[in-house]
Amino acid sequence: MKSIVYLFFSIFCLVASAQVDPGSANTYFKNGEFKKALTLYQKLLNGQRSNSYYSLKVIECHQQLSQFDSAQKEIQTQLKYSNNPQYLVELGYNYQLQNQLTEAELNYEKAIQQIKTQPNYVYVVAQRFEEHSRIEEAIEAYELGLELAPNPAFYYQLASLYGVQQNIQKMMERYLDYVESTPLYINQVKHLLSEFISEDASAPYNQLFKNVLLKKLQSTPDTLWNQWLSWLYVQQKDYKKAFIQEKAIFRRMPESLQGLINLALLTKEEKSYDTALAVFEFIIDNVTDTRLLIQANTQRLELQLEQSESGAYKAIKNTYENLLETYKLGVQTIELQLSYAEFLAFYEYNSQAAITFLKRALKANLTDLASSTLKLKLADILVTQNKFNQALIYYTQVQMRVKNSTLAQEARFKAAKTSYYKGDFDWAETQLKVLKSSTSQLTANDALELQLLISDHKTGDSLHTALRLYAKAELLRIQNKPTEAIDVLETILENHKTDPIIDQTLFVQAQLYESQQKFSNAEANYLRIITDYKDDILVDDAYFYLAELYRIQLNRIEKAKLNYETIIFNHEDSIHFVDARKQYRILRGDTIN
Repeated sequence: MKSIVYLFFSIFCLVASAQVDPGSANTYFKNGEFKKALTLYQKLLNGQRSNSYYSLKVIECHQQLSQFDSAQKEIQTQLKYSNNPQYLVELGYNYQLQNQLTEAELNYEKAIQQIKTQPNYVYVVAQRFEEHSRIEEAIEAYELGLELAPNPAFYYQLASLYGVQQNIQKMMERYLDYVESTPLYINQVKHLLSEFISEDASAPYNQLFKNVLLKKLQSTPDTLWNQWLSWLYVQQKDYKKAFIQEKAIFRRMPESLQGLINLALLTKEEKSYDTALAVFEFIIDNVTDTRLLIQANTQRLELQLEQSESGAYKAIKNTYENLLETYKLGVQTIELQLSYAEFLAFYEYNSQAAITFLKRALKANLTDLASSTLKLKLADILVTQNKFNQALIYYTQVQMRVKNSTLAQEARFKAAKTSYYKGDFDWAETQLKVLKSSTSQLTANDALELQLLISDHKTGDSLHTALRLYAKAELLRIQNKPTEAIDVLETILENHKTDPIIDQTLFVQAQLYESQQKFSNAEANYLRIITDYKDDILVDDAYFYLAELYRIQLNRIEKAKLNYETIIFNHEDSIHFVDARKQYRILRGDTIN
Protein backbone atom coordinates (compact mmCIF):
# COMPACT_ATOMS: atom_id res chain seq x y z
CA MET A 1 0.00 0.00 0.00
CA LYS A 2 2.87 2.37 0.93
CA SER A 3 4.57 1.73 -2.39
CA ILE A 4 1.35 2.59 -4.25
CA VAL A 5 1.01 5.85 -2.31
CA TYR A 6 4.67 6.72 -3.00
CA LEU A 7 4.24 5.94 -6.69
CA PHE A 8 1.11 8.10 -6.85
CA PHE A 9 2.92 10.96 -5.10
CA SER A 10 5.89 10.70 -7.46
CA ILE A 11 3.62 10.77 -10.50
CA PHE A 12 1.77 13.75 -9.06
CA CYS A 13 5.05 15.66 -8.57
CA LEU A 14 6.19 14.86 -12.08
CA VAL A 15 2.90 16.07 -13.53
CA ALA A 16 3.07 19.24 -11.44
CA SER A 17 6.65 19.97 -12.49
CA ALA A 18 5.81 19.30 -16.12
CA GLN A 19 3.35 22.20 -15.93
CA VAL A 20 6.15 24.63 -14.90
CA ASP A 21 8.07 26.37 -17.67
CA PRO A 22 11.86 26.32 -16.89
CA GLY A 23 12.24 29.30 -19.21
CA SER A 24 10.04 31.43 -16.97
CA ALA A 25 12.09 30.47 -13.93
CA ASN A 26 15.30 31.41 -15.73
CA THR A 27 13.82 34.75 -16.83
CA TYR A 28 12.75 35.62 -13.31
CA PHE A 29 16.20 34.69 -12.04
CA LYS A 30 18.02 36.81 -14.65
CA ASN A 31 15.76 39.75 -13.86
CA GLY A 32 16.53 39.50 -10.14
CA GLU A 33 13.00 38.39 -9.20
CA PHE A 34 14.32 35.67 -6.90
CA LYS A 35 11.12 34.94 -4.96
CA LYS A 36 9.22 34.13 -8.14
CA ALA A 37 12.18 32.18 -9.50
CA LEU A 38 12.47 30.20 -6.24
CA THR A 39 8.82 29.16 -6.36
CA LEU A 40 9.18 27.78 -9.88
CA TYR A 41 12.57 26.16 -9.34
CA GLN A 42 11.25 24.47 -6.18
CA LYS A 43 8.35 22.99 -8.13
CA LEU A 44 10.72 21.79 -10.84
CA LEU A 45 13.03 20.27 -8.23
CA ASN A 46 10.17 18.50 -6.46
CA GLY A 47 9.43 16.72 -9.71
CA GLN A 48 13.10 15.87 -10.38
CA ARG A 49 14.94 15.58 -7.06
CA SER A 50 18.11 14.33 -8.75
CA ASN A 51 18.35 17.33 -11.10
CA SER A 52 21.44 19.20 -9.86
CA TYR A 53 20.72 22.27 -12.00
CA TYR A 54 17.39 22.88 -10.28
CA SER A 55 18.81 22.17 -6.84
CA LEU A 56 21.69 24.61 -7.35
CA LYS A 57 19.25 27.26 -8.57
CA VAL A 58 17.07 26.73 -5.50
CA ILE A 59 20.15 27.12 -3.29
CA GLU A 60 21.23 30.27 -5.13
CA CYS A 61 17.75 31.81 -4.86
CA HIS A 62 17.75 31.21 -1.09
CA GLN A 63 21.20 32.83 -0.87
CA GLN A 64 20.12 35.84 -2.93
CA LEU A 65 17.20 36.26 -0.51
CA SER A 66 19.58 35.85 2.49
CA GLN A 67 17.70 32.66 3.47
CA PHE A 68 20.91 30.91 4.46
CA ASP A 69 19.29 28.29 6.73
CA SER A 70 16.97 27.21 3.92
CA ALA A 71 19.93 27.07 1.53
CA GLN A 72 21.87 24.93 3.97
CA LYS A 73 18.91 22.60 4.43
CA GLU A 74 18.73 22.03 0.66
CA ILE A 75 22.50 21.49 0.48
CA GLN A 76 22.41 18.88 3.25
CA THR A 77 19.48 17.12 1.60
CA GLN A 78 21.48 16.85 -1.61
CA LEU A 79 24.58 15.63 0.23
CA LYS A 80 22.50 12.97 1.94
CA TYR A 81 21.16 11.57 -1.32
CA SER A 82 24.03 12.09 -3.76
CA ASN A 83 27.25 12.59 -1.79
CA ASN A 84 28.34 14.89 -4.64
CA PRO A 85 31.26 17.06 -3.39
CA GLN A 86 30.05 20.06 -5.41
CA TYR A 87 27.53 20.55 -2.60
CA LEU A 88 30.40 20.82 -0.11
CA VAL A 89 31.58 23.79 -2.19
CA GLU A 90 28.06 25.22 -1.97
CA LEU A 91 28.01 24.63 1.79
CA GLY A 92 31.34 26.44 2.11
CA TYR A 93 30.06 29.33 0.05
CA ASN A 94 26.90 29.49 2.13
CA TYR A 95 29.10 29.92 5.23
CA GLN A 96 31.25 32.46 3.38
CA LEU A 97 28.19 34.59 2.66
CA GLN A 98 27.52 34.64 6.41
CA ASN A 99 31.15 35.61 7.06
CA GLN A 100 31.78 32.28 8.83
CA LEU A 101 35.13 31.93 7.08
CA THR A 102 36.58 29.08 9.15
CA GLU A 103 33.58 26.86 8.36
CA ALA A 104 33.75 27.96 4.73
CA GLU A 105 37.42 26.99 4.37
CA LEU A 106 36.78 23.69 6.13
CA ASN A 107 34.10 22.68 3.62
CA TYR A 108 36.15 23.88 0.65
CA GLU A 109 38.97 21.63 1.83
CA LYS A 110 36.54 18.72 2.30
CA ALA A 111 35.42 19.12 -1.32
CA ILE A 112 39.04 18.98 -2.52
CA GLN A 113 39.79 15.94 -0.37
CA GLN A 114 36.67 14.13 -1.52
CA ILE A 115 37.61 14.29 -5.21
CA LYS A 116 40.75 12.33 -4.35
CA THR A 117 38.47 9.35 -3.80
CA GLN A 118 35.88 10.44 -6.37
CA PRO A 119 37.96 11.89 -9.27
CA ASN A 120 34.98 11.76 -11.63
CA TYR A 121 33.66 14.81 -9.75
CA VAL A 122 36.69 16.99 -10.58
CA TYR A 123 34.95 19.05 -13.24
CA VAL A 124 31.77 19.87 -11.32
CA VAL A 125 33.70 20.75 -8.17
CA ALA A 126 36.09 23.01 -10.08
CA GLN A 127 33.17 24.65 -11.87
CA ARG A 128 31.44 25.46 -8.57
CA PHE A 129 34.67 26.97 -7.22
CA GLU A 130 35.02 29.02 -10.37
CA GLU A 131 31.38 30.10 -10.16
CA HIS A 132 32.11 31.59 -6.75
CA SER A 133 35.42 33.20 -7.84
CA ARG A 134 37.45 30.75 -5.77
CA ILE A 135 40.16 30.56 -8.45
CA GLU A 136 42.87 29.01 -6.27
CA GLU A 137 40.61 26.12 -5.29
CA ALA A 138 39.39 25.64 -8.88
CA ILE A 139 43.02 25.38 -10.03
CA GLU A 140 43.81 22.94 -7.23
CA ALA A 141 40.86 20.77 -8.26
CA TYR A 142 41.87 20.65 -11.93
CA GLU A 143 45.55 20.04 -11.13
CA LEU A 144 44.48 17.20 -8.87
CA GLY A 145 42.30 15.90 -11.67
CA LEU A 146 45.29 15.78 -14.03
CA GLU A 147 47.02 13.47 -11.55
CA LEU A 148 44.04 11.23 -10.80
CA ALA A 149 41.89 11.20 -13.96
CA PRO A 150 43.77 12.98 -16.79
CA ASN A 151 41.52 14.84 -19.20
CA PRO A 152 42.83 17.19 -21.94
CA ALA A 153 39.97 19.60 -21.21
CA PHE A 154 41.50 20.25 -17.77
CA TYR A 155 44.56 21.81 -19.45
CA TYR A 156 42.34 24.28 -21.27
CA GLN A 157 40.37 25.17 -18.13
CA LEU A 158 43.58 25.61 -16.17
CA ALA A 159 45.08 27.89 -18.83
CA SER A 160 42.03 30.14 -18.60
CA LEU A 161 42.19 30.24 -14.81
CA TYR A 162 45.92 30.98 -14.76
CA GLY A 163 45.15 33.78 -17.20
CA VAL A 164 42.62 35.21 -14.73
CA GLN A 165 45.35 35.10 -12.09
CA GLN A 166 47.76 36.84 -14.48
CA ASN A 167 50.11 33.88 -14.08
CA ILE A 168 51.01 34.11 -17.75
CA GLN A 169 53.80 31.54 -17.71
CA LYS A 170 51.54 28.83 -16.27
CA MET A 171 48.80 29.89 -18.66
CA MET A 172 51.15 29.43 -21.62
CA GLU A 173 52.38 26.08 -20.32
CA ARG A 174 48.87 24.71 -19.90
CA TYR A 175 47.74 25.92 -23.33
CA LEU A 176 50.71 24.10 -24.85
CA ASP A 177 49.88 20.99 -22.82
CA TYR A 178 46.37 21.20 -24.22
CA VAL A 179 47.62 21.42 -27.82
CA GLU A 180 50.04 18.56 -27.23
CA SER A 181 47.18 16.32 -26.12
CA THR A 182 44.58 17.77 -28.54
CA PRO A 183 46.36 18.87 -31.76
CA LEU A 184 43.10 19.73 -33.55
CA TYR A 185 42.77 22.90 -31.48
CA ILE A 186 46.16 24.39 -32.34
CA ASN A 187 44.69 27.30 -34.33
CA GLN A 188 42.29 28.17 -31.53
CA VAL A 189 45.15 28.30 -29.04
CA LYS A 190 47.30 30.34 -31.42
CA HIS A 191 44.50 32.88 -31.61
CA LEU A 192 44.29 33.05 -27.81
CA LEU A 193 48.05 33.38 -27.34
CA SER A 194 48.36 35.98 -30.10
CA GLU A 195 46.74 38.42 -27.66
CA PHE A 196 49.92 38.26 -25.59
CA ILE A 197 52.53 38.17 -28.37
CA SER A 198 53.69 41.32 -30.14
CA GLU A 199 56.03 42.07 -33.05
CA ASP A 200 58.66 43.14 -30.52
CA ALA A 201 60.92 40.16 -29.81
CA SER A 202 62.21 41.85 -26.64
CA ALA A 203 58.73 42.28 -25.14
CA PRO A 204 58.35 40.41 -21.82
CA TYR A 205 55.61 38.03 -22.98
CA ASN A 206 57.50 37.20 -26.16
CA GLN A 207 60.58 36.35 -24.13
CA LEU A 208 58.51 34.36 -21.66
CA PHE A 209 56.80 32.33 -24.39
CA LYS A 210 60.10 31.65 -26.12
CA ASN A 211 61.56 30.33 -22.85
CA VAL A 212 58.52 28.11 -22.28
CA LEU A 213 58.90 26.66 -25.78
CA LEU A 214 62.64 26.07 -25.45
CA LYS A 215 62.03 24.31 -22.13
CA LYS A 216 59.43 22.09 -23.83
CA LEU A 217 61.79 21.36 -26.70
CA GLN A 218 64.60 20.37 -24.31
CA SER A 219 62.45 18.14 -22.12
CA THR A 220 60.43 16.41 -24.87
CA PRO A 221 61.98 16.93 -28.33
CA ASP A 222 59.08 17.10 -30.76
CA THR A 223 58.48 18.91 -34.04
CA LEU A 224 55.38 20.43 -32.43
CA TRP A 225 57.62 22.81 -30.48
CA ASN A 226 59.55 23.72 -33.64
CA GLN A 227 56.20 24.59 -35.22
CA TRP A 228 55.39 26.83 -32.28
CA LEU A 229 58.80 28.52 -32.41
CA SER A 230 58.27 29.12 -36.12
CA TRP A 231 54.88 30.66 -35.34
CA LEU A 232 56.44 32.91 -32.68
CA TYR A 233 59.14 34.12 -35.06
CA VAL A 234 56.50 34.82 -37.73
CA GLN A 235 54.58 36.99 -35.24
CA GLN A 236 57.82 38.87 -34.65
CA LYS A 237 58.41 39.08 -38.43
CA ASP A 238 61.75 37.33 -37.91
CA TYR A 239 61.28 35.14 -40.97
CA LYS A 240 64.87 33.87 -41.14
CA LYS A 241 64.53 32.24 -37.72
CA ALA A 242 61.15 30.83 -38.71
CA PHE A 243 62.83 29.31 -41.77
CA ILE A 244 65.41 27.61 -39.53
CA GLN A 245 62.60 25.99 -37.53
CA GLU A 246 60.73 24.89 -40.66
CA LYS A 247 63.89 23.27 -42.02
CA ALA A 248 64.34 21.42 -38.72
CA ILE A 249 60.77 20.13 -38.99
CA PHE A 250 61.30 19.03 -42.60
CA ARG A 251 64.50 17.14 -41.80
CA ARG A 252 62.71 15.13 -39.11
CA MET A 253 59.48 14.79 -41.11
CA PRO A 254 60.30 14.96 -44.85
CA GLU A 255 56.65 14.44 -45.72
CA SER A 256 55.76 17.68 -43.91
CA LEU A 257 56.15 20.50 -46.42
CA GLN A 258 53.12 22.64 -45.70
CA GLY A 259 54.91 24.80 -43.14
CA LEU A 260 57.63 25.64 -45.66
CA ILE A 261 55.08 26.41 -48.37
CA ASN A 262 53.06 28.65 -46.04
CA LEU A 263 56.20 30.48 -44.94
CA ALA A 264 57.34 30.97 -48.54
CA LEU A 265 54.01 32.48 -49.58
CA LEU A 266 53.83 34.64 -46.44
CA THR A 267 57.32 36.07 -46.87
CA LYS A 268 56.56 36.82 -50.51
CA GLU A 269 53.40 38.66 -49.51
CA GLU A 270 55.30 40.55 -46.78
CA LYS A 271 57.96 41.51 -49.36
CA SER A 272 60.68 39.75 -47.40
CA TYR A 273 62.10 38.69 -50.73
CA ASP A 274 65.47 37.28 -49.63
CA THR A 275 63.88 34.84 -47.21
CA ALA A 276 61.10 33.98 -49.66
CA LEU A 277 63.67 33.13 -52.35
CA ALA A 278 65.68 31.04 -49.92
CA VAL A 279 62.58 29.06 -48.89
CA PHE A 280 61.48 28.41 -52.48
CA GLU A 281 65.02 27.33 -53.41
CA PHE A 282 65.09 24.97 -50.42
CA ILE A 283 61.80 23.45 -51.57
CA ILE A 284 63.12 23.04 -55.13
CA ASP A 285 66.30 21.35 -53.86
CA ASN A 286 64.52 18.97 -51.51
CA VAL A 287 61.26 17.80 -53.07
CA THR A 288 60.46 15.35 -55.84
CA ASP A 289 56.75 16.09 -56.22
CA THR A 290 56.33 17.54 -59.72
CA ARG A 291 53.41 19.78 -58.80
CA LEU A 292 55.32 21.38 -55.95
CA LEU A 293 58.44 21.75 -58.07
CA ILE A 294 56.51 23.64 -60.73
CA GLN A 295 54.78 25.82 -58.13
CA ALA A 296 58.05 26.64 -56.32
CA ASN A 297 59.89 27.41 -59.58
CA THR A 298 57.07 29.68 -60.71
CA GLN A 299 57.07 31.58 -57.43
CA ARG A 300 60.86 31.90 -57.51
CA LEU A 301 60.78 33.37 -61.01
CA GLU A 302 58.14 35.90 -59.99
CA LEU A 303 60.24 36.91 -56.99
CA GLN A 304 63.30 37.32 -59.21
CA LEU A 305 61.26 39.57 -61.50
CA GLU A 306 60.24 41.71 -58.52
CA GLN A 307 63.89 42.40 -57.74
CA SER A 308 65.49 42.41 -61.19
CA GLU A 309 66.26 45.10 -63.73
CA SER A 310 65.43 44.59 -67.40
CA GLY A 311 68.98 43.40 -68.08
CA ALA A 312 68.21 40.17 -66.17
CA TYR A 313 65.03 39.41 -68.12
CA LYS A 314 66.75 37.33 -70.79
CA ALA A 315 68.00 34.78 -68.25
CA ILE A 316 64.59 34.70 -66.56
CA LYS A 317 62.90 34.15 -69.92
CA ASN A 318 65.24 31.24 -70.65
CA THR A 319 64.33 29.68 -67.29
CA TYR A 320 60.61 30.00 -68.06
CA GLU A 321 61.07 28.36 -71.45
CA ASN A 322 63.26 25.56 -70.08
CA LEU A 323 60.67 24.76 -67.42
CA LEU A 324 57.88 24.72 -70.01
CA GLU A 325 59.99 22.47 -72.20
CA THR A 326 60.63 20.11 -69.28
CA TYR A 327 57.09 19.91 -67.93
CA LYS A 328 55.16 20.58 -71.18
CA LEU A 329 51.96 22.49 -71.77
CA GLY A 330 48.97 21.02 -69.95
CA VAL A 331 46.89 21.10 -66.80
CA GLN A 332 49.90 20.55 -64.55
CA THR A 333 51.69 23.71 -65.70
CA ILE A 334 48.76 26.16 -65.81
CA GLU A 335 50.23 28.35 -63.05
CA LEU A 336 53.58 28.47 -64.86
CA GLN A 337 51.88 29.32 -68.17
CA LEU A 338 49.94 32.19 -66.61
CA SER A 339 53.11 33.53 -65.04
CA TYR A 340 55.00 33.35 -68.34
CA ALA A 341 52.20 35.20 -70.15
CA GLU A 342 52.33 37.92 -67.48
CA PHE A 343 56.09 38.17 -67.98
CA LEU A 344 55.77 38.54 -71.74
CA ALA A 345 52.97 41.11 -71.56
CA PHE A 346 53.99 43.26 -68.61
CA TYR A 347 57.76 42.91 -68.26
CA GLU A 348 58.88 42.51 -71.86
CA TYR A 349 55.91 44.60 -73.05
CA ASN A 350 55.32 42.06 -75.81
CA SER A 351 51.57 41.52 -75.51
CA GLN A 352 51.34 39.94 -78.94
CA ALA A 353 53.83 37.25 -77.90
CA ALA A 354 51.76 36.63 -74.75
CA ILE A 355 48.55 36.35 -76.78
CA THR A 356 50.20 33.95 -79.27
CA PHE A 357 51.56 31.82 -76.42
CA LEU A 358 48.20 31.57 -74.65
CA LYS A 359 46.39 30.62 -77.86
CA ARG A 360 48.94 27.85 -78.39
CA ALA A 361 48.56 26.72 -74.77
CA LEU A 362 44.79 26.44 -75.26
CA LYS A 363 45.32 23.73 -77.87
CA ALA A 364 46.64 21.30 -75.26
CA ASN A 365 44.43 18.66 -73.66
CA LEU A 366 42.88 20.71 -70.85
CA THR A 367 40.03 20.53 -68.38
CA ASP A 368 37.23 23.10 -68.61
CA LEU A 369 38.62 24.88 -65.56
CA ALA A 370 42.17 24.98 -66.91
CA SER A 371 41.17 26.29 -70.33
CA SER A 372 38.87 28.88 -68.74
CA THR A 373 41.73 30.10 -66.54
CA LEU A 374 43.93 30.60 -69.59
CA LYS A 375 41.11 32.34 -71.50
CA LEU A 376 40.59 34.73 -68.61
CA LYS A 377 44.25 35.73 -68.74
CA LEU A 378 44.12 36.01 -72.54
CA ALA A 379 41.10 38.32 -72.31
CA ASP A 380 42.85 40.45 -69.67
CA ILE A 381 45.81 41.00 -72.00
CA LEU A 382 43.52 41.76 -74.96
CA VAL A 383 41.88 44.49 -72.85
CA THR A 384 45.27 46.14 -72.31
CA GLN A 385 45.61 46.20 -76.11
CA ASN A 386 42.21 47.91 -76.50
CA LYS A 387 40.89 44.79 -78.23
CA PHE A 388 37.68 44.97 -76.24
CA ASN A 389 35.39 42.93 -78.49
CA GLN A 390 37.81 39.99 -78.64
CA ALA A 391 38.23 40.14 -74.88
CA LEU A 392 34.46 40.09 -74.35
CA ILE A 393 34.18 36.95 -76.48
CA TYR A 394 36.65 35.11 -74.22
CA TYR A 395 35.03 36.41 -71.01
CA THR A 396 31.66 35.14 -72.29
CA GLN A 397 33.15 31.74 -73.15
CA VAL A 398 34.47 31.41 -69.61
CA GLN A 399 31.03 32.26 -68.18
CA MET A 400 29.43 29.57 -70.34
CA ARG A 401 32.14 26.92 -69.82
CA VAL A 402 32.28 26.99 -66.01
CA LYS A 403 28.81 28.25 -65.12
CA ASN A 404 28.08 29.37 -61.55
CA SER A 405 31.72 29.05 -60.51
CA THR A 406 33.81 31.77 -58.89
CA LEU A 407 35.81 31.96 -62.12
CA ALA A 408 32.62 32.56 -64.13
CA GLN A 409 31.63 35.39 -61.77
CA GLU A 410 35.08 36.92 -62.11
CA ALA A 411 34.74 36.71 -65.91
CA ARG A 412 31.37 38.46 -65.77
CA PHE A 413 32.82 41.24 -63.63
CA LYS A 414 35.74 41.71 -66.00
CA ALA A 415 33.35 41.78 -68.95
CA ALA A 416 31.37 44.52 -67.20
CA LYS A 417 34.56 46.44 -66.51
CA THR A 418 35.60 46.09 -70.16
CA SER A 419 32.28 47.67 -71.17
CA TYR A 420 33.01 50.39 -68.62
CA TYR A 421 36.38 51.05 -70.32
CA LYS A 422 34.53 51.24 -73.66
CA GLY A 423 32.13 53.81 -72.24
CA ASP A 424 29.10 51.50 -72.40
CA PHE A 425 28.04 52.41 -68.86
CA ASP A 426 24.40 51.27 -69.03
CA TRP A 427 25.27 47.70 -70.02
CA ALA A 428 28.11 47.56 -67.50
CA GLU A 429 25.76 48.73 -64.73
CA THR A 430 23.20 46.06 -65.65
CA GLN A 431 25.81 43.30 -65.29
CA LEU A 432 27.18 44.74 -62.08
CA LYS A 433 23.75 44.72 -60.43
CA VAL A 434 23.60 40.95 -60.98
CA LEU A 435 27.09 40.48 -59.54
CA LYS A 436 26.27 42.29 -56.29
CA SER A 437 24.78 39.01 -55.06
CA SER A 438 27.82 36.97 -56.16
CA THR A 439 28.83 34.10 -53.92
CA SER A 440 32.39 35.46 -54.12
CA GLN A 441 32.52 38.28 -51.57
CA LEU A 442 35.49 39.85 -53.31
CA THR A 443 33.70 39.93 -56.67
CA ALA A 444 30.51 41.21 -55.04
CA ASN A 445 32.41 44.04 -53.33
CA ASP A 446 34.24 45.01 -56.54
CA ALA A 447 30.98 44.96 -58.48
CA LEU A 448 29.23 47.16 -55.92
CA GLU A 449 32.11 49.62 -55.89
CA LEU A 450 32.17 49.96 -59.69
CA GLN A 451 28.38 50.17 -59.92
CA LEU A 452 28.32 53.01 -57.38
CA LEU A 453 31.07 54.80 -59.30
CA ILE A 454 29.03 54.64 -62.51
CA SER A 455 25.63 55.46 -60.99
CA ASP A 456 27.00 58.35 -58.91
CA HIS A 457 28.85 60.02 -61.77
CA LYS A 458 26.95 59.44 -65.00
CA THR A 459 24.16 61.92 -64.21
CA GLY A 460 24.17 65.56 -65.26
CA ASP A 461 26.38 65.39 -68.36
CA SER A 462 24.46 63.36 -70.97
CA LEU A 463 27.74 62.56 -72.74
CA HIS A 464 29.33 61.37 -69.49
CA THR A 465 32.52 63.14 -70.56
CA ALA A 466 34.25 63.21 -67.18
CA LEU A 467 33.37 59.58 -66.46
CA ARG A 468 34.64 58.51 -69.88
CA LEU A 469 37.95 60.27 -69.23
CA TYR A 470 38.17 58.68 -65.78
CA ALA A 471 37.57 55.21 -67.28
CA LYS A 472 40.25 55.94 -69.89
CA ALA A 473 42.71 56.88 -67.13
CA GLU A 474 41.96 53.62 -65.29
CA LEU A 475 42.64 51.68 -68.49
CA LEU A 476 45.94 53.50 -68.97
CA ARG A 477 46.78 52.60 -65.40
CA ILE A 478 46.38 48.86 -65.99
CA GLN A 479 48.29 49.26 -69.25
CA ASN A 480 51.19 50.46 -67.10
CA LYS A 481 51.12 53.98 -68.57
CA PRO A 482 51.07 56.10 -65.40
CA THR A 483 52.22 59.36 -67.01
CA GLU A 484 49.47 59.24 -69.64
CA ALA A 485 46.92 58.34 -66.94
CA ILE A 486 47.99 61.33 -64.83
CA ASP A 487 47.60 63.63 -67.83
CA VAL A 488 44.06 62.37 -68.55
CA LEU A 489 43.10 62.84 -64.90
CA GLU A 490 44.54 66.35 -65.03
CA THR A 491 42.21 67.08 -67.97
CA ILE A 492 39.25 66.19 -65.72
CA LEU A 493 40.55 68.45 -62.95
CA GLU A 494 41.01 71.38 -65.34
CA ASN A 495 37.91 71.07 -67.53
CA HIS A 496 35.30 69.50 -65.25
CA LYS A 497 35.86 71.30 -61.95
CA THR A 498 32.27 70.96 -60.77
CA ASP A 499 31.86 67.29 -61.67
CA PRO A 500 31.22 65.02 -58.64
CA ILE A 501 34.05 62.71 -59.77
CA ILE A 502 36.73 65.26 -58.85
CA ASP A 503 37.54 63.80 -55.41
CA GLN A 504 37.91 60.31 -56.93
CA THR A 505 40.13 61.80 -59.65
CA LEU A 506 42.36 63.52 -57.10
CA PHE A 507 42.72 60.31 -55.11
CA VAL A 508 43.64 58.07 -58.06
CA GLN A 509 46.04 60.70 -59.37
CA ALA A 510 47.71 60.86 -55.94
CA GLN A 511 48.23 57.10 -56.02
CA LEU A 512 49.83 57.39 -59.47
CA TYR A 513 52.07 60.22 -58.27
CA GLU A 514 53.24 57.97 -55.44
CA SER A 515 54.08 55.18 -57.91
CA GLN A 516 56.29 57.70 -59.74
CA GLN A 517 57.80 58.94 -56.47
CA LYS A 518 56.32 62.43 -56.97
CA PHE A 519 55.52 62.64 -53.30
CA SER A 520 54.90 66.40 -53.05
CA ASN A 521 52.27 66.14 -55.83
CA ALA A 522 50.60 63.23 -54.03
CA GLU A 523 50.64 65.21 -50.77
CA ALA A 524 48.96 68.17 -52.46
CA ASN A 525 46.17 65.96 -53.84
CA TYR A 526 45.46 64.31 -50.48
CA LEU A 527 45.39 67.71 -48.76
CA ARG A 528 42.99 69.06 -51.38
CA ILE A 529 40.58 66.16 -50.75
CA ILE A 530 40.77 66.82 -47.00
CA THR A 531 40.19 70.55 -47.47
CA ASP A 532 37.65 70.68 -50.30
CA TYR A 533 35.86 67.34 -49.93
CA LYS A 534 35.87 66.79 -46.16
CA ASP A 535 32.27 65.50 -46.18
CA ASP A 536 32.79 62.95 -48.98
CA ILE A 537 33.46 59.24 -48.60
CA LEU A 538 37.13 59.41 -49.61
CA VAL A 539 38.24 61.76 -46.85
CA ASP A 540 39.27 58.95 -44.47
CA ASP A 541 41.26 57.32 -47.30
CA ALA A 542 43.00 60.65 -47.91
CA TYR A 543 43.90 61.01 -44.22
CA PHE A 544 45.25 57.46 -44.05
CA TYR A 545 47.31 57.51 -47.25
CA LEU A 546 48.66 60.95 -46.40
CA ALA A 547 49.71 59.62 -42.98
CA GLU A 548 51.40 56.65 -44.65
CA LEU A 549 53.14 59.02 -47.07
CA TYR A 550 54.44 61.15 -44.20
CA ARG A 551 55.55 58.09 -42.20
CA ILE A 552 57.15 55.94 -44.89
CA GLN A 553 58.35 58.28 -47.63
CA LEU A 554 58.73 61.77 -46.16
CA ASN A 555 59.73 60.92 -42.56
CA ARG A 556 57.43 63.59 -41.11
CA ILE A 557 56.44 61.64 -38.04
CA GLU A 558 54.45 64.35 -36.24
CA LYS A 559 52.33 65.00 -39.31
CA ALA A 560 51.79 61.25 -39.72
CA LYS A 561 50.62 61.01 -36.09
CA LEU A 562 48.25 63.92 -36.58
CA ASN A 563 46.56 62.27 -39.57
CA TYR A 564 46.33 58.85 -37.89
CA GLU A 565 44.83 60.57 -34.85
CA THR A 566 42.18 62.25 -37.02
CA ILE A 567 41.03 58.83 -38.27
CA ILE A 568 40.96 57.43 -34.72
CA PHE A 569 38.82 60.23 -33.27
CA ASN A 570 36.76 61.39 -36.25
CA HIS A 571 36.38 58.33 -38.47
CA GLU A 572 35.82 55.34 -36.18
CA ASP A 573 33.88 53.50 -38.91
CA SER A 574 36.75 53.73 -41.42
CA ILE A 575 38.26 50.52 -42.80
CA HIS A 576 41.62 52.11 -41.92
CA PHE A 577 40.73 52.56 -38.23
CA VAL A 578 42.60 49.49 -36.91
CA ASP A 579 45.76 50.15 -38.95
CA ALA A 580 45.68 53.86 -38.08
CA ARG A 581 45.41 53.09 -34.36
CA LYS A 582 48.23 50.56 -34.55
CA GLN A 583 50.61 52.89 -36.39
CA TYR A 584 49.69 55.81 -34.13
CA ARG A 585 50.54 53.79 -31.03
CA ILE A 586 53.83 52.62 -32.53
CA LEU A 587 54.81 56.21 -33.38
CA ARG A 588 53.81 57.26 -29.86
CA GLY A 589 56.08 54.56 -28.43
CA ASP A 590 53.41 52.23 -27.02
CA THR A 591 54.00 48.50 -26.73
CA ILE A 592 51.67 46.89 -29.27
CA ASN A 593 50.17 43.45 -28.66
